[in-house]
Amino acid sequence: MINRVSLFKSHREIIYFIIICFCILLLSLSFRYYNYKQLTKFDSALIEATVIKQYTKTKNTKKGYSRTYQVLKLKSKENLNFYTITKKNQKNIIDKTLKLEVWCGDITFYEYLNSFFSYSKILEVSNANNAKKTINTIINNAHKDKNITSIYQALYTAKTLPQELQTKFSTLGISHLIAISGFHLGVLSAFLFFILKLPYRYLQNNYFPYRNIKIDLFIFIAITLLLYLIFLDYPPSLFRAFFMFLIGFILYDRGVKIVSMQTLFVSVSLILSFHPALFFSVGFWLSVSGVFYIFLFLIYFKELHRYLQFIFLPIWIYLMMLPYSVVLFHNFSIYHPLSILWSVLFSIFYPLSFVLHILHLGDLLDPMLKSLLSLNTNANITIQLSKVYLYIEILLSILAIFKKRFIYLLFMYTILIFIYLIYDIT
Repeated sequence: MINRVSLFKSHREIIYFIIICFCILLLSLSFRYYNYKQLTKFDSALIEATVIKQYTKTKNTKKGYSRTYQVLKLKSKENLNFYTITKKNQKNIIDKTLKLEVWCGDITFYEYLNSFFSYSKILEVSNANNAKKTINTIINNAHKDKNITSIYQALYTAKTLPQELQTKFSTLGISHLIAISGFHLGVLSAFLFFILKLPYRYLQNNYFPYRNIKIDLFIFIAITLLLYLIFLDYPPSLFRAFFMFLIGFILYDRGVKIVSMQTLFVSVSLILSFHPALFFSVGFWLSVSGVFYIFLFLIYFKELHRYLQFIFLPIWIYLMMLPYSVVLFHNFSIYHPLSILWSVLFSIFYPLSFVLHILHLGDLLDPMLKSLLSLNTNANITIQLSKVYLYIEILLSILAIFKKRFIYLLFMYTILIFIYLIYDIT
């Protein structure tokens, strides 16, 4: 068996790589700064954007009056994310395309890269007649329950869930299953490889035995996933996963270790160099954290039998991501630990639901989803866990890269947090 080599052979190579990434980052920031100056050249600008989220908010004014209005989260064709407000009786315009006059002359470059708020005037509302809308209509026609329709639309087209469903799934600990991420990309790529392997092997044996099955299937799967990524408008976590998918295969094909912190470092550095706005994306960093803990487990417990890895890895990931989940979203319930099982079952549910919808049998799994939604999670009860607990975990995680004993401290630390959370809700 050929031993795989490390990506970097010396500290000098790491320094060269960092310099290259820094140069790419400067070019990326320069390009974005030019666009920022064009946007803020005048007091207002005409922007065409799609409404991603819409909700009502009430605020007390300085004079003691209450003011109710609607908040819109929008994404422009230039991938700008920004917020604006509109009248309180504005009808539902989620997923519609707006032409707005936006007063953005005072926004900073930092706000431009991250997301910004600006007052605006809606000039035109139109129905975007695109593939995403068509698929959402098909899903809507396949289900009678609006909540189930929303779940499948979130799974297939990355449509934003209603707030009550977001809270429900956060409390159940399965938000990561609904919001499209690298996990979904991994399931889809494995599913595509599984269904294509046998027919390709037959064709290869009979017509082109000189071809490499791994390379050919990778190219086909990569193109399919890229088209899906474009269709979804490049969600940060999915973009990260696809980029790592490409880098991972290229390195694997050249005999380089894939499961290593060097690979993760290279992937994250290149992604942020080309797309610096992702530095401000919580979803992106949660996705990176998930991969980090998977790599940490596989590096230190690579000697475990594959069946044991299959059993313990989901438990490990759940415990490692638990502090992130509770600190950021404040939701927990007695059903939360069951997300370990649901995450495993989701690997079957996700591709199966795709196939059933293609066969016009998408409602076959509705009873199962209704049972999940019927669980009493006491969603109105929130848990305030100090960020200090998360900082301690991050510190232990970094130390665990260098010394194995810290991985046991990290594991015990997350176990204690889990026990505390269970005690707090009972």
